[in-house]
Amino acid sequence: MTDTPADPIYLDNAATSFPKPDSVYAAADTYMRQLGVAFGRGSHTGTSDAARLVAQCRQRLARILDAESGERVAFTFNCTDGLNLLLRGVLRQGDRVVTSTMEHNSVLRPLQQLKSELNLTLVHVEFDSKAGLVDADAFVRELHSGPTRLAVLNHASNVTGIVQPVEAISAAAHETGALLMLDAAQTVGHIPFSVRDLNVDMLASAGHKGLLGPLGTGMLYIRDGLEDEILPIRSGGTGTDSESLLQPPFMPTKFESGNMNMPGLAGLNAAAEWILQQTVESLHGQITTLWKQLSHELRHISGVTVYGDTDLQNVGIVSFTVNGMDSQDVAAVLDQSFQIRCRAGLHCAPLVHRTLGTIPAGGTVRLSPGPFTVQTDVAKAVEAVRQLAASLQD
Repeated sequence: MTDTPADPIYLDNAATSFPKPDSVYAAADTYMRQLGVAFGRGSHTGTSDAARLVAQCRQRLARILDAESGERVAFTFNCTDGLNLLLRGVLRQGDRVVTSTMEHNSVLRPLQQLKSELNLTLVHVEFDSKAGLVDADAFVRELHSGPTRLAVLNHASNVTGIVQPVEAISAAAHETGALLMLDAAQTVGHIPFSVRDLNVDMLASAGHKGLLGPLGTGMLYIRDGLEDEILPIRSGGTGTDSESLLQPPFMPTKFESGNMNMPGLAGLNAAAEWILQQTVESLHGQITTLWKQLSHELRHISGVTVYGDTDLQNVGIVSFTVNGMDSQDVAAVLDQSFQIRCRAGLHCAPLVHRTLGTIPAGGTVRLSPGPFTVQTDVAKAVEAVRQLAASLQD
């Protein structure tokens, strides 16, 4: 008689949340089986139902963001899509951009490409490798050192999970006439915050991470009136103003050409409803408890190095290395021998690892609990790392 294999422990929620609330699966399935229409393409009852669903999803996301209204939310296919729409729509020939070495490749690569196309001046502010915080004073100095079009900041690192000092940078950006754009892939749905209180001009986020929606969904927020300064980099059918050969100039239609991922948005709408019922504050508190347990116990294992200050606000990410072992190998052992699903590597953030000094180790191993993670999952992960680290010291 053989033992029944243990259920996998999923600790890769920073990549994509899993599992989702049951209502997300049901909503996407119901849309496919019972509605199935495109948004804004038709005049029958089904298209009216689709329009109501989209409006409801916008309103719920606006509540999560504390945005002015649902009309400030446009849908994208992922966070990378939204970041590209914003960067390419905002920047002009010869502009200066201040950003950080904490950024994801979804910001670094478009900016590098635009540097060549538009002759941009790019400034990358470093971060404190011990704390995991961007040097806010240096960022502010750079904003004051010359005319700057755009400040771009990763709201929370996908490597360390540390939430960045947006308030100080936002204040300096607006003092100097710069726009502030947040890459909020790791924060929307994870931590409570208000785009109005932070005075954010633009924000992009994924739908499949903290928002618990399906893959292939994303959103961007643009503050009231700023859409006039952002060129649409995609144009085409929107289901509105079809008699005009010009792209509609108003939010959110200006940035939503082509058919939307309606089954995905049905799922995202259900996910946003679930989050509002649970509250972001409650979900953040739940994950913070697990993150603290995980981070604290891993720090006490000989041969394990954990990155980022545990006294700072975190979205629930623990990155670590095991001395003498490549991080990809660590993740493979955790998966194959202990049924723990996580991620290892550079996490598409190479400049972070350059500063942390983790490139020789193949990056870091990243564990990220989610709303359906329980304390026994964390305990099993810690024990697995403890056994693996001990085996290297025998």
